[in-house]
Amino acid sequence: MGVLATILCCLSLLTLKLCTSFFFQQEMVAFGKKLKERQIQEWQGYYINYKLMKKKVRQYAQQIEVGTQDRRHVLKDFSRMLDNQIEKIVLFLLEQQGLLASRIAKLNEQQEALQQQPDISEISQLREAYREVGRDLLKLLFFIEINAIGLRKILKKFDKRFGYRFTDYYVKTRANHPYSQLQQVFKHVGLGAVVGAISRNLHELQEEHQGSYLSIYDQPALPFQEPVVDSMKAAVDRLTHSTNFLNFLAQHALIMQEELPTSEGPVDDQRYHFMSLLLNLVNTFLYMVNTYIIVPTADDYSMSLGAAATVCGIVIGSMAVAQVFSSVYFSAWSNKSYFKPLVFSSIVLFIGNVMYALAYDFNSIAILLIGRLFCGLGSARAVNRRYISDCVPLKMRMQASAGFVSASALGMACGPALAGLLQTNFKIYKLTFNQETLPGWVMSLAWLLYLVWLWISFREPCLETEESSAAQESTTEPVENDALEKGLKKPLLLNSEDKQETEDGDGEFDGSDGAPEESRGPATSIGSAYKLLTPSVKVQLLIYFMLKYAMEVLLSESSVVTTYYFGWSTSSVAIFLACLGLTVLPVNIVVGSYISNMFEDRQILLTSEIMVCIGILLSFHIISPYTVPQYVCSGLIMFVSAEVLEGVNLSLLSRVMSSRLSRGTYNGGLLSTEAGTLARVVADGTITLAGYLGESKLLNVTLLPSLVICVASIVATCFTYNSLY
Repeated sequence: MGVLATILCCLSLLTLKLCTSFFFQQEMVAFGKKLKERQIQEWQGYYINYKLMKKKVRQYAQQIEVGTQDRRHVLKDFSRMLDNQIEKIVLFLLEQQGLLASRIAKLNEQQEALQQQPDISEISQLREAYREVGRDLLKLLFFIEINAIGLRKILKKFDKRFGYRFTDYYVKTRANHPYSQLQQVFKHVGLGAVVGAISRNLHELQEEHQGSYLSIYDQPALPFQEPVVDSMKAAVDRLTHSTNFLNFLAQHALIMQEELPTSEGPVDDQRYHFMSLLLNLVNTFLYMVNTYIIVPTADDYSMSLGAAATVCGIVIGSMAVAQVFSSVYFSAWSNKSYFKPLVFSSIVLFIGNVMYALAYDFNSIAILLIGRLFCGLGSARAVNRRYISDCVPLKMRMQASAGFVSASALGMACGPALAGLLQTNFKIYKLTFNQETLPGWVMSLAWLLYLVWLWISFREPCLETEESSAAQESTTEPVENDALEKGLKKPLLLNSEDKQETEDGDGEFDGSDGAPEESRGPATSIGSAYKLLTPSVKVQLLIYFMLKYAMEVLLSESSVVTTYYFGWSTSSVAIFLACLGLTVLPVNIVVGSYISNMFEDRQILLTSEIMVCIGILLSFHIISPYTVPQYVCSGLIMFVSAEVLEGVNLSLLSRVMSSRLSRGTYNGGLLSTEAGTLARVVADGTITLAGYLGESKLLNVTLLPSLVICVASIVATCFTYNSLY
């Protein structure tokens, strides 16, 4: 069986290699067309010459094949070409920056004169002149962003074609040099001062008109509403990946954003309905409560039905097992409706919780597990995410995504806390109500009330036609970062299937070519979605799997471990888990508002992984006695670091993921959900299997796989570190 599995694995990898090349080439053609459409015509000669460099890559392949060029010459020639292209962009950027600065200086002189003799009409004209400079600056920011995206794409194309980690070398040598021109493209050094000058002067003109003398640097300053300034700040934040609490929190939802910048924001508000969005968020909250409300009592419930305490792993994990399948059919169902899947979800969850509660009186572990499986089959998180992605206007999507994550975090905290409050024991007729069964009864009542509210208040949005969906998919393309596909020891030229590329690709910039519709549409199955995963994406999914695995082990075995080592009651376990859940929002406030703006995402990613590893190491029972401070502190380090890691990981994942995974049934959100759900299933299964070795060995045995996966993810991150630029 082991040999057969190895053969099947090798065949799968070979098929993956053959298919990804075609998909990648078609995606590059579609990108080239979009790139030309977004260019500012009068600046066209200063953009990165994507078409020329694409031809050069093809020429290099032909020359190496016939033996007229060696690897050293190709790398040197392509590096020089990239340096020339970047220098052209940077010199034009500096020229335009100087022109903007000169215009601002002249306007400043007019503003000084107006301070001596104020005139309302002239002040209005001056403000409009500053706005015009701001609009021109906004065009320049879009110019930089398009060039940065094109540069990432051509680096990725070179790596893909030749199997050489050129991106790693190029970014490492150019980005960290004291005279780096690459930093000008990716970090737009100096333009922040121009943004600040426009913002300050517009604000001062507004304050002078209102009779105030506060500047933008004064605290507290009056509210400053200026659309041009807001657009400039948004463009700068997008270039630097600057974040605040809301958009950092929203990254956890993996709601895809548009890749190529645009100064317009056409958004269809007709599909949006606030109460429907609220019902989606309530569904998310209740489901997370439902998931974690049984954690403090699952071991006691298992023992009361004659099973071992560690069977709690299967009880908790059975919900995740069913969710692996429910995520797929709910995602597919949401292509046709949002209301019907939510109704079905509520009914199935109601039935599942009733069965969970009745298992005590029937004295049946089978009914208990079937009830939890039903709860997992009712997981509509794919519908909740799709509703935000498809029906919430772009201007509100960040807040809605943050609401989705906040609802999940609050549900995670409220579940154990609610379980700690349900400490009672009584009977009504033949039905028992105690700390084991009350979570089921309470959640069944909650889902029944939610179903009534849903039936009354939800409004089904108008579904788009297939044509409009395809058009929308072609305009939503997450940024793809440089994928480090192969090692330096690999040959420079790959097999013949990697070099087959249509001649139509040469005409990318004149819009004469196009990819087949099916090659630009969304993935149509899990298999086709998997074929689109580059090594960089796989590393990010491995990290996501690791953090979910570590968190699930910590949470699911907490009741058994703390009872064995410390004799904690159900209430104590509930308080501990609730406190962990309550750290989510404060941690995201600190990271989103401060840390993510001080360090690069890849730096935070690697540091968080190391901290998770430290938390795991500190959790091992090596030195006796095992103390409460050791367990609590190590658990807190692990949980908080994993929360930080999740936001940064999903942010990077959205950039390296293929555009074909941005929408459709088998989208990036579904893949991340499946990775996280599989991690929970494996973690809960590990707890139950480790239980056969005895509760004394449970902690160390379950932590060992977490440590191995964590170390593997750190190593994989180091190998792909420079691709996350």
